[in-house]
Amino acid sequence: MKLGGFELHSLSDGRFRLDGGAMFGVVPRTIWEKTNPPDEKNRVLLGLNPLLIRTGSENILVDTGIGDKWDERSRAIYGIEKTATLKASLNSIGLGEDDITIVINTHLHFDHAGGNTRLVEGRIEPVFKNARHIVQKGEWEAATDPNERTRASYRPEDFAPVMEAGLFELIEGDGVIVEGVEVFRTSGHNRDIQLVRINSNGETAVFLGDIIPTVTHLRFPYIMGYDLFPLDTLNVKKELVRKAASEKWLLVFEHDPHASMGYVKLDGVDPIFEKVS
Repeated sequence: MKLGGFELHSLSDGRFRLDGGAMFGVVPRTIWEKTNPPDEKNRVLLGLNPLLIRTGSENILVDTGIGDKWDERSRAIYGIEKTATLKASLNSIGLGEDDITIVINTHLHFDHAGGNTRLVEGRIEPVFKNARHIVQKGEWEAATDPNERTRASYRPEDFAPVMEAGLFELIEGDGVIVEGVEVFRTSGHNRDIQLVRINSNGETAVFLGDIIPTVTHLRFPYIMGYDLFPLDTLNVKKELVRKAASEKWLLVFEHDPHASMGYVKLDGVDPIFEKVS
């Protein structure tokens, strides 16, 4: 999709499943199952939708999916379906992994940073060897020193080899990555998650990460049980949705299995979504 002078490509690293109760928090199943039907294990289908931003001089990848370093037991637990791969998605638009110049990790959970690395002949190595990888310093600290609640979300093999290769750049707070592409830090899903705002020729898009992971989560009460700071999620979600509606931002969803991009309008306080991709 064109955004001003940039190209935006919603890519795919397949699909996976997580517990519906955890995905929708305090919202009862009798409500959320109408739009997100669960399987026999109460899991809902989710997309793995990294974003590629082509500025003309940079190829910027936002998040890298779940990757391929999974044994059969773990694949079964998370219902991982490799209906597509990040590599094949890049190839489909004429790019290879070595063409990526910047990787922005919104955070380092396994479904956002799993594709940072791969297993080659028994050792793990970075996939995007020509790219500087950008993550919040606070998120790096949380990932490398997790607690009992957060430990299951982080897999060191997804990020430690990238740091060992000297490819990680730790930043603190908001920052311009290149002209027209900036990150802004917020709290909510975790203490230091960063979302991505893209501006070109008066048009704006925002990659929502795990603050608003699916279209269903546009509704204010829909906050994941995984979120460490749910009231922060609520506050930033209200701000994002209201600005997106009033300023006609393109919204990019990381985990929706059916819609990766679209616009939102407000009918009173209720968001109405219009899909474009």
